[in-house]
Amino acid sequence: MPGTSITAPKQALTKGVRFQGDMLYMLLDDGRELGMPLAWSERLSSANPEQRNNWELIGRGSGVHWPDVDEDISVAGLLGVPD
Repeated sequence: MPGTSITAPKQALTKGVRFQGDMLYMLLDDGRELGMPLAWSERLSSANPEQRNNWELIGRGSGVHWPDVDEDISVAGLLGVPD
């Protein structure tokens, strides 16, 4: 339509993670949580609790990095969309 602008949806960003049982939950800045079985990441599933809890945000929240086990997981990857 003339004069109508369409904007792309806001990129989902993470603000943190939590672990519960055999699951990783990524906490998004819009209030959603994305869950992932730890079995999907060999590095995280074999990491100890201290290594799992040592994480840092990457790309201003586009993902999470675990330096002790050299693992990166992006929000887009969990959603199944291209980064």
